[in-house]
Amino acid sequence: MKKFALALTALAAFTGSAVAADLPPAPAYSRAPVVVATPSWTGFYIFGGAGGSVWDADTSVLSTATGAPKTINQRMGGDGWYGTVGAGYDWQTSNSWVFGVFADGQFGSIRGSINDSSVGLTGTQKLRDSWAAGARLGYLVAPNVLSYVNAGYTGSQWSTTSLGPTSGAAAVTTTPSFQRSGAFVGGGVENNLNIFGITAPGWFMKTEYRAAYYDRATLAETTIATGLPSGNSITFKPLVETVSTSLVYRFNWTGPARY
Repeated sequence: MKKFALALTALAAFTGSAVAADLPPAPAYSRAPVVVATPSWTGFYIFGGAGGSVWDADTSVLSTATGAPKTINQRMGGDGWYGTVGAGYDWQTSNSWVFGVFADGQFGSIRGSINDSSVGLTGTQKLRDSWAAGARLGYLVAPNVLSYVNAGYTGSQWSTTSLGPTSGAAAVTTTPSFQRSGAFVGGGVENNLNIFGITAPGWFMKTEYRAAYYDRATLAETTIATGLPSGNSITFKPLVETVSTSLVYRFNWTGPARY
């Protein structure tokens, strides 16, 4: 009986080995490849930042009554710092182009000189705030880096000015505050902060240059002592150039998705 059991065991072992030898080898296990989805720039965004600005203005002095010039044209200027906030919406095409619309505001103290050289008076003119609305067109130099140009319409608010002798004596005349509108052009670069090794899927940074060309203003001077017109007016046509860096948050951006 024991010999019979041993014979059956040996037969089973031999048969199993033969069957195993005839089977194809088991396939090697491999992990499915990681698919990285390219993110889209389409969607809303908001931003805030700060920058520096300079302005230059062509100025001259006219007779308020006749409009006749009393001085030759002069170039005045100023500079300062400002903050900016804004919002926009972008559309990405099927290729690497991005088109968008936006609006923003700038708030600061950008000061410079203005004068009535016909009577030796000078003062400080300040750009108080401005706003802009426009469109931009950009090209993706990388999936998360956008290079763009922009243009649009802009408005500005300028302060009142008190003018006095260059010796620093008390002010003699004043000019009123005023608003001016115009057009702007500019450009910049925007990139996702992930390129710096930071895990910040929706956060971007953009650096932008802008030049704003405003319409000419004619500012009638008022004599402080009497409250009456002085008879002189100062023309003022400013060009404002700005460079800013802003932090941007895109609501639809989740970064490259992994599956």
